[in-house]
Amino acid sequence: MTKTDYQGQIVHALSGFYYVEEAQSHQRYETRARGQFRKTKTSPLVGDYVRFIADHDREGLITEVLPRKNQLQRPPVANVDLAFLVVSVKEPSISPKLLDRFLAYLAYEGIEVVLYFSKLDLLAEDERAEVADFMALYEKIGYRVFQSDALDLADLESLSQGQTMVVVGQSGVGKSTLLNRLLPELDLETAEVSKSLGRGRHTTRDVQLHDLLGGKFLDTPGFSSIDLPDMEAAELTGCFPDIAAYAPACKFRGCLHLKEPKCAVKAAVAEGEIEESRYTSYCQLLDELAKRKPKY
Repeated sequence: MTKTDYQGQIVHALSGFYYVEEAQSHQRYETRARGQFRKTKTSPLVGDYVRFIADHDREGLITEVLPRKNQLQRPPVANVDLAFLVVSVKEPSISPKLLDRFLAYLAYEGIEVVLYFSKLDLLAEDERAEVADFMALYEKIGYRVFQSDALDLADLESLSQGQTMVVVGQSGVGKSTLLNRLLPELDLETAEVSKSLGRGRHTTRDVQLHDLLGGKFLDTPGFSSIDLPDMEAAELTGCFPDIAAYAPACKFRGCLHLKEPKCAVKAAVAEGEIEESRYTSYCQLLDELAKRKPKY
């Protein structure tokens, strides 16, 4: 039987089968990976763009995994364009240090971020102004900010066109709740936050991309804690857009913004142009990178 060459994106992986959506027709093909992938220890992932051959029964064989722009381990997905980073304002409360850690990681991987603040209905009246100021800080930096009590799916359409999207965030912040809101057909199980541990129970399941507002959305909540990627200390500045904006004015090229003289970033912090909490997060992450043992 004649085989035809195609390109497409893996939208579902299950028991050794990879379901690929062909780029032109958007039809789905059931495929397997060539044996050569086992020899090279290459595993195709949901989100991968691939070349494959198939017959008219829409069954085929993946022949090549095209270069990835990024890859996440939890959940296993490749070529992520946009992440909804869920941040709860209560139960658990906001952790600026953890939030900035997520943002730095996602920036390093080249993933655009939308901040989604959840559980605003749990706030007491006297807490609302402080949370509003916190959200305004990140909007000022340049992040798109959405709130759980004011989310209009129409607002997301311009962001989602042609994008591969995931939901990530700390355990118990409402990732599954957001996914259920975006993709009601999933009916994902949600979990209450453990009173003793202060975090949610794990509620993830299968890994599959679904059509949503002109893009593809992963139906599995992403990682709740992260290790920093294998980056150089000098690369961290670029993961903080508010710090990166002032860095070119530093006297010394490659300034790490710690003890160097005539540092424009430190001057901006002193003048209140860069939020102190953001600079503190940057310094903590820089210290963590400096203490890493070299890999051999």
